[in-house]
Amino acid sequence: MAKNVLEHRMSPDDTGVGQYAPINGLNLYYETYGSGPPLVLLHGGFGVIGQMFGHLIPLLAAHRQVIAVELQGHGHTGDIDRPLRFEAMADDIAALLTHLGLEQADVCGYSLGGGVALQTAIRHPAVVGKLVLISAPARRQGWYPETLAGMAAVNGVAAATWVGSPMHEAYAAVAPNVDAWPVLADKLNALLGQEYDWSAQVGALPMPVLIVVGDADAVRTAHAVEMFGLLGGGQQPAGLGVPLPQGRLAILPGTTHYDIIFRTDLLLPILTTFLDATPAAAIMEPPA
Repeated sequence: MAKNVLEHRMSPDDTGVGQYAPINGLNLYYETYGSGPPLVLLHGGFGVIGQMFGHLIPLLAAHRQVIAVELQGHGHTGDIDRPLRFEAMADDIAALLTHLGLEQADVCGYSLGGGVALQTAIRHPAVVGKLVLISAPARRQGWYPETLAGMAAVNGVAAATWVGSPMHEAYAAVAPNVDAWPVLADKLNALLGQEYDWSAQVGALPMPVLIVVGDADAVRTAHAVEMFGLLGGGQQPAGLGVPLPQGRLAILPGTTHYDIIFRTDLLLPILTTFLDATPAAAIMEPPA
């Protein structure tokens, strides 16, 4: 049952169940939808579940159990006296899977959530079945310089001017402490300003990985190709007994960092094909 993409969140009464898990000092909020193989969804910075994934979840939940999480300081999940760090939030996701009694789940993250998803796979590879990174780089310099400049301008003072915007209204509708909005902005400023380079760890990931970017994304297209190369892609042609690399790369046409998760016409077929596929050792020569 599709939802309007402008809705800020879906009602648990008709589409999912919202719950809290005591994780690493947090009351970590998550919503579950559907049944089948589990898929964890992680939103972008300042986001909440319904605002970013309300249109996509019903489509994914038709064939799998979707577990959508609101990260530290976002939405229903109140902040704690802990800096925002990709590594710490990744540990939260691994702990949530343990809390839910799941040995493994596929993990899909967008933007900030993509960094958390990637760190979950790096730090806890046994719990990640397949990994999907949407508009998320492996190193900070994978963003365009203009994007990095925009990130540097994110802070509590700037966030005060966003009060009343759709982004703030979505947050304010569910946040346990609305006054924490500028604190979240300052913490995101500190996180996004830190240099990181996880390229070596990406090359060592044991699970299948799908990299998705828009052709007009905030992540440099060349960096997406670089990440694909770290996963064995683009090294030689596959087929005739040569196996596909474990990495997959999708560049969505006419798509930006800000609308990519709403482009279900392009995104959904790629996600479901990747998530449903059984890994093949090789593409063999077709029969005569």
